Amino acid sequence: MSAPLVIRRALLSVSDKSGLSDFAAALSAAGVELISTGGTARHLRAEGLKVADVSAVTGAAEILDGRVKTLHPAIHGGILARRDRADDMSSIPGPPIDLVVVNLYPFESAVSGGADFDACIEQIDIGGPAMIRAAAKNNAHVCVVTDTADYGAITEALAAGGASLGLRRRLAAKAFRHTAYYDAVIADWFSASDDEAYPERLTAPMRRAAPLHYGENPQQTAALYAQPGPARGLAGARQIQGKPLSYNNLHDADAAYGLALELGDAQPAVVIVKHANPCGVARADALETAYDAAFQCDPVSAFGGVVAVTRPITAPLAERISKVFTEVVVAPGIEEAAAALLEKQKKLRLLIVERQEPPASRQIKPISGGYLVQTPDTSALNAAELEIVTKRAPSAEEIRDLLFAEQVAKFVKSNAIVYAKNGATVGVGAGQMSRVDAARIAALKAEDAAARAGLLEPLTRRSVVASDAFFPFADGLIAAAEAGATAIIQPGGSIRDKEVIAAADYRGLAMAFTGLRRFRH
Repeated sequence: MSAPLVIRRALLSVSDKSGLSDFAAALSAAGVELISTGGTARHLRAEGLKVADVSAVTGAAEILDGRVKTLHPAIHGGILARRDRADDMSSIPGPPIDLVVVNLYPFESAVSGGADFDACIEQIDIGGPAMIRAAAKNNAHVCVVTDTADYGAITEALAAGGASLGLRRRLAAKAFRHTAYYDAVIADWFSASDDEAYPERLTAPMRRAAPLHYGENPQQTAALYAQPGPARGLAGARQIQGKPLSYNNLHDADAAYGLALELGDAQPAVVIVKHANPCGVARADALETAYDAAFQCDPVSAFGGVVAVTRPITAPLAERISKVFTEVVVAPGIEEAAAALLEKQKKLRLLIVERQEPPASRQIKPISGGYLVQTPDTSALNAAELEIVTKRAPSAEEIRDLLFAEQVAKFVKSNAIVYAKNGATVGVGAGQMSRVDAARIAALKAEDAAARAGLLEPLTRRSVVASDAFFPFADGLIAAAEAGATAIIQPGGSIRDKEVIAAADYRGLAMAFTGLRRFRH
């Protein structure tokens, strides 16, 4: 087993100086010689610590306004030299360096803070990553620290007589992740002006935002990772009450949040999701009215579901949510009276998304041995783009509901059928292997909901229907007609389109083709 590394000389060059003074003082007290650069050296001297300048080691002054200061054989030789090789040790022009403490120029902060192009360029660190990688490569003889949270581990190692090989390798792995993330952020920033959607080598920088309560099931572990920059979107939501979030909580919340974003905030809207599928969606003049309509669509599935809204939560809405067990609520804000009501629901997790975020520029899904990467479906429809293919054209009211149902169908797992009426879903069939089964299941759910509400006819009477893909046969359309639908919206494109159109005409239905398939797996 390798002996612990005795640290005699340390090079410190950091942008983040939190905790630095105490750490450097501990090193100095342990007899460690300190070498430092520019601002770090000035900071330490101001604390009364003895520090040697890098230029004193290299014999060369900084040049290019500080762009070049550590890129020198005396520094990199001191880091990379193998202590068990006499030829290495005799050839380096400077002293061996046992500890490298470096964190990098704040490039990510510059970008997220809105700095201009030239200012961001100046925050791309060159010498720092080179020293980190050199120290991590030579972890058999050198220790590297890139995170202020690891200062304590080094001071403990000093007290114990040296840094163990296990500690050095753990910190080396962390160092390579640190520089890989840093480079990935830079690559993504440059890629913003690059038209190549699928580069030969893909970088996807992610930082851990939070550990999760558990994964898809309790025996699985999970964590939430966020994109670089300021907290935004669901990954940057502020949880203001409730138990820790699980993987499923966030997966369902993302489905609800995505559909709420799709609907926009021009009119109050409520989305209720269960197992990542919308089970009730509605728009109305008030949030509480929209909630009532969304809940009526499938009150059974709404139990234990996730609710997303497009406006700050009101007290009347909070009263309604409080009457049904709800796992998560996602909103852009909440009124004080509403917050007081929801506080009583101890199991409810409340997420406030103050900074809205559109879909990511790419969607990544793991498969065995690799990843599938695609652009998100951001396409939207308007009435002028619809192709009316039946003898009867839909009314203005039917068109409004058709476009609404099509928006919802975009977020329902395939095969998907959505019945809607008066700006609300009245039946949803999701995740079926057969489209006709999806149509029938959605109608059965609507019948059940009507019976629970004491209504005399199914909710699907005089409704419209959206399908996420074309009807391969007329049977799915016939099932929708038998449920009471009066208008259909679907992509079209089946070899049996004429047969399906004829079936619609025979039953007096209006039908519009969109040319847009909405598969969601």
